[in-house]
Amino acid sequence: QVQLVESGGGSVQPGGSLRLSCVASGDTYNLSRMGWFRQAPGKERERVATINYRGGNAFHVASVRGRFTISVDTSKSTVYLQMNSLTPDDTAVYYCVAAPDGENLYGPTDVPYWGQGTQVTVSS
Repeated sequence: QVQLVESGGGSVQPGGSLRLSCVASGDTYNLSRMGWFRQAPGKERERVATINYRGGNAFHVASVRGRFTISVDTSKSTVYLQMNSLTPDDTAVYYCVAAPDGENLYGPTDVPYWGQGTQVTVSS
């Protein structure tokens, strides 16, 4: 089992920045990939960004490409999401996710491990 704890959410004005962090604990030796999903009010949960647990092969959904950057520090079992140039459309609950070897993070039904979520609100 793997436990995920997010931090760093909050409220920010349009154009602002936030950095989300997620610390993994438990059976982290077997992790292959970590990332972030989000769910806005009235919308389906969507994949935002994912990365190999030991670095590399980063993915960012088109709507955040160029504004968000995912990174990982394996020595700290922590994945980050740097979010710049935030817009109201980025308002959502952001969930940290993780998958062990043999599993993936393509869609919500694929994800084996979820964090509790952290709220990001972008509003003037």
